[in-house]
Amino acid sequence: MGVPIPPSSKASQDERYARVAAAFGPALERLARASEANPEQRRDLLQEIHLALWRSFARFDDRCSERTWMYRVAHNVAASHARRARTGKLLTLDELETVADPGQPDPELQVAERHAVARLTALVRTLAAPDRQIVLLYLEGLEARAIGEICGLSAGAVATKLSRLKAVLVQRINQGGPDDR
Repeated sequence: MGVPIPPSSKASQDERYARVAAAFGPALERLARASEANPEQRRDLLQEIHLALWRSFARFDDRCSERTWMYRVAHNVAASHARRARTGKLLTLDELETVADPGQPDPELQVAERHAVARLTALVRTLAAPDRQIVLLYLEGLEARAIGEICGLSAGAVATKLSRLKAVLVQRINQGGPDDR
């Protein structure tokens, strides 16, 4: 299954993976949640992402940041997962509970926020894979330059796409997106 990894490289691979997984674990979980509605399949996707990430550090050559590398690998795995199992499923009430912020004091506000997150997540899932990747990276707080580096686009192209995608999402939200049935 490839060239054996020398012991010193293996230690470096393990260290890099551990550092990145600790620093970006919540981001990877959000990516999995945005890519997969089914909790069991979401756990499988997250495991696939972590395994691919660990394996990928054997080939990592420092031409980009570890963060950029992590997002590139994670989004590629998520895109492959989406291609394999296109579901279009809506979140169930049980799944909505996992999205909520348990520290929210007002139950009505908490339900409204869950509903908004579920609607946005469902709408993002309907986007084409390249557009979904750009939106998810934007929602993770990455700048156009970093998104472009991950997606292979210029910062200007990313900014233009983001502007158009935001307009599409706002329009769909105002029309009552896929979660408003």
